[in-house]
Amino acid sequence: MNEPQWQALRFCSRCGTELGERLVHGRMRPACSVCGFVVYTNPKVACGALLVHDRQLLLVRRRHEPGRGRWCMPCGFAEADEPPEQAVCREMLEETSLVVHAAGLLGVYHYTDDPRGAGLLLVFRVRCDNIRLLAAGDDADDVGFFSPTMLPPISHHTHQRAIDDWLAGEKELREGAL
Repeated sequence: MNEPQWQALRFCSRCGTELGERLVHGRMRPACSVCGFVVYTNPKVACGALLVHDRQLLLVRRRHEPGRGRWCMPCGFAEADEPPEQAVCREMLEETSLVVHAAGLLGVYHYTDDPRGAGLLLVFRVRCDNIRLLAAGDDADDVGFFSPTMLPPISHHTHQRAIDDWLAGEKELREGAL
């Protein structure tokens, strides 16, 4: 890949010395021979929102790559100083104009297929008190509620896995109630 995230670093970010490689914690890693700094390539943290209204799932259509024109849960990257529960609420407001409250974690999904870097998607169930304010914004060019049996093409496998987990949980609840 030509993305900087996946390219090896060449110089130490602490002292500027050209990096070599060293075995650290069972892996070969870029490391500085002068100051000892070791480069760890850590995953990005993204937060997604699962909002259900009248038994339909809220999805947004992606305005940009990756996945442009396909649908996903409202989501985005958390800032380094931002708790995930706040990040998911911020992303919902930016992409859907909805003020929401995080209502629990549905699941954590690992991905390595995003050109911006590997990451973890934390999917939160969210509640909304005023659904009438729904409007596409920021990275979304459309928003809509979809029946679980009539979902549009989903942009990312992690989103599909989260939707599948949600549907499996709903099925268990229905069958347990019988």
